[in-house]
Amino acid sequence: MSKETAFHPRLAALTDNWMDLFGYFAPSVVTDVQEEYRAVREKAGLMDFTMLRKVDLDGPGALELVNGIVGRDVSKLRRGQIAYGPLVDDDGKMVDDCTVMNRAPDHVRFCGANDRDYEIFSAAAEGTGIEVREFTDAMPHLCLQGPRSRDMLQPLANQDLSNAAFPYYTFREDVEIGGVPVFMTRLGYTAELGYELWVDRDRALDLWDVLLEACTPAGMKVIGMTALDLFRIEGGFIIGGVEYDPSVSPFECGLGWAVSFDKENLRGRAGLERDRDASTLRMTSVVLESGGDDATGAPLSVGGFVTQSVVSPFMGGKTLGLAKVPKELAKAVGTKLTATVGGEEVAGEIVEHPVYDKERKRAKEL
Repeated sequence: MSKETAFHPRLAALTDNWMDLFGYFAPSVVTDVQEEYRAVREKAGLMDFTMLRKVDLDGPGALELVNGIVGRDVSKLRRGQIAYGPLVDDDGKMVDDCTVMNRAPDHVRFCGANDRDYEIFSAAAEGTGIEVREFTDAMPHLCLQGPRSRDMLQPLANQDLSNAAFPYYTFREDVEIGGVPVFMTRLGYTAELGYELWVDRDRALDLWDVLLEACTPAGMKVIGMTALDLFRIEGGFIIGGVEYDPSVSPFECGLGWAVSFDKENLRGRAGLERDRDASTLRMTSVVLESGGDDATGAPLSVGGFVTQSVVSPFMGGKTLGLAKVPKELAKAVGTKLTATVGGEEVAGEIVEHPVYDKERKRAKEL
């Protein structure tokens, strides 16, 4: 049964269009999908991301323990930095895609989307003296995404949010927004400039009200998960349960680049070394002449399949999908193909991946 986040009372006053996301109620649409899309691409959009699982690890050796579990080498992560990568099982298969944050040498914050994360860390910490605490509901969080997000937040903030003071993939613990203390990260899921604002549960509605009052007149919209699918597919972002499940390797779902084979204690090394060559599919993007959402799951004539498709505003209303194709074709832009959609063959081709701001300049440099 879906759980309500701390922001549910405010969201329920705006929409009755809900879905389940990782076990929580999430709004599918708040106003209008195209309106929500334009807000994030042109100004800013606010979304509830509380459902992401949060774990703190505290004690001597916390960073070393985390480094032995996640696939990416985070041992040299500086205080205030964030690293993104895969968490795999003992056989090198995907458990989660996640972020690791170095708060101090003995204090690490982790964010993913799978309850197994906490179980894995807890088991690994037994007998080490490291405390592992899951606090997903205790610290709900909002994402503010879009090119005007900094302009909207800066007048409310007690700290400098400029690119120089607060770079991409870093976090701050000294920020207040409208007098509400927040744990603030600079990252997101839209390929736009954006921030995450984590807040103590008893101040969650205070933060919501501050943001709505100050930012709505500047064009901010509250957005739902249907619009988020547009951003993630245009931006090439993966999600558990769609691009991967426990049978999939990081190489197949686009995270092979974040597997650090050169670190000594790589969890699932044998399976990862096997799958680096043995897994035959790789992530890319495809454009189809038609199909829209119905092209999700469509098999492709070149091999592989569409993981999820949308009617993409950025592509002028064409059907855009994230897809898994034979690895030799993943970067073969212009390769013609067909997708079987509803029993009919639909023409298409492999395109640049991702299609929206491949270098992430809007997220990194604005």
